[in-house]
Amino acid sequence: MIIGILKEITGEKRVAMLPDQAGILAKSGIEVWVETGAGIASFATDEQYQSKGIKVSTRAEILLQTTILLSFNPLPEVDYASIQKNAVLVGVYQPLFNVTLAQHIASKELSLFSLDMIPRTTRAQSMDVLSSQANISGYKAVLKAADLLPHYFPMFMTAAGSIAPAKVLILGAGVAGLQAIATAKRLGAVVEVSDTRPAVKEEVMSLGAKFIEVEGAADASKAGGYAVEQSEEFKQKQLARLTESVAKSDVIIATAQLQGKRAPLLITDAMLQLMKPGSVVIDLAASTGGNIEGTINNDMVVKHGITIVGNSALAADMPADASKVYGKNVFNFLQLIIDKNNAVALNFDDELVKGCCITHAGDIVHERIKELIK
Repeated sequence: MIIGILKEITGEKRVAMLPDQAGILAKSGIEVWVETGAGIASFATDEQYQSKGIKVSTRAEILLQTTILLSFNPLPEVDYASIQKNAVLVGVYQPLFNVTLAQHIASKELSLFSLDMIPRTTRAQSMDVLSSQANISGYKAVLKAADLLPHYFPMFMTAAGSIAPAKVLILGAGVAGLQAIATAKRLGAVVEVSDTRPAVKEEVMSLGAKFIEVEGAADASKAGGYAVEQSEEFKQKQLARLTESVAKSDVIIATAQLQGKRAPLLITDAMLQLMKPGSVVIDLAASTGGNIEGTINNDMVVKHGITIVGNSALAADMPADASKVYGKNVFNFLQLIIDKNNAVALNFDDELVKGCCITHAGDIVHERIKELIK
């Protein structure tokens, strides 16, 4: 069996597995190939891979010869024609938004495991790519905001007068939001947090932030850590409460997502106009529509004097550590689909294997994706 590590071709800086992690696979007797230059943007050279017993090869050869293909993003459509039937693809394919691609992969008789779909259970934590990347994104979002903001984050008392601390509003207290809270507090900001899940209040307050309470939220206890769609009545209450906080905020970090759906719109253009010129908004939900009206994914715009950054892949700005934790997630998942003889063994009785398998044996096998096709 050969495992192939492919170079990302969409400007992505991360790589699916770094030399140290790939080297462990090689030591176990698995043949590992890496595409030339795959790790350069993550500060991993071809020579480092070779020193771990990994073969550096061309993309064409890897596509033709390998049994398991590792990537971060989906492969371009042209690649699938070159991959051997029954090969296994592992990556972040976002099939709920890419149903047509999933159908195309199924038609090529390839087994696709999309790790963003892995059930969010205790056992799956070591394979949870969404959490590992979101943690970095939340940290990086605050640093980016601090860099763009024309004010200090902490309070300063000087001979020339006192400078008030920055006021930061964080939308969503998931993994990214909690890391953003911790980072903003370390930088000395005053932090408020909005989330539709009352259960996160204790975590928010333990990090030193104020929790914005709105009564009447829908139960999200069975949503696997995601937010859920709310009633119109609740949305109006939330909008009114958020308007007060937006008006006094210097920075907004938006992280709220709904799995497989458009991100909830939480801040309208009218609300943005209440912010002071020079304020900064970082929208981590930009790729699914954004929490902020006027967000443009993968772009930075200035509106009403406010800088709005739309970026759902901020973790890629820290490619070395982002690749390290992603590679560890992938490594742990591979232990579920490779047997003691170093052969592919797909056990669909395992809830984690079944939960993130999108295509197999020429068919779409994931129930949620099948429902989208109907």
